[in-house]
Amino acid sequence: MVDADGRELAAAANAREATGDPTAHAEILALREAARHHGDGWRLGGCTLVVTLEPCTMCAGAAVLARVDRIVFGAWEPRTGAVGSLWDVVRDRRLNHRPEVLGGVREQECAALLLDAWPGRRREGTVP
Repeated sequence: MVDADGRELAAAANAREATGDPTAHAEILALREAARHHGDGWRLGGCTLVVTLEPCTMCAGAAVLARVDRIVFGAWEPRTGAVGSLWDVVRDRRLNHRPEVLGGVREQECAALLLDAWPGRRREGTVP
């Protein structure tokens, strides 16, 4: 998470398996930490969520609810992605906030990082 001036507010990695917490995705952990440091409580206006992999439904929804201005991600996730691949939670006109989205940033590099991190869990070249 970075603020409007590009200062890092939080950084996190997926801790789901390590903690046994199904909500411990990197995005959720980063949103929580950024909210502790950003001046407007839970609202993260002006902030950008930057992630390696397209967020899932839970993470995309949390970013919308936190009023994140922008989501930037690297690799697309056709099986569970909720920012344009399988679903498009962040652009749903029924929601009261719609962050700007920039996907596919350094896509090949991000996909390679994910494939290295979870060998043997890939099918047909997709990422988690």
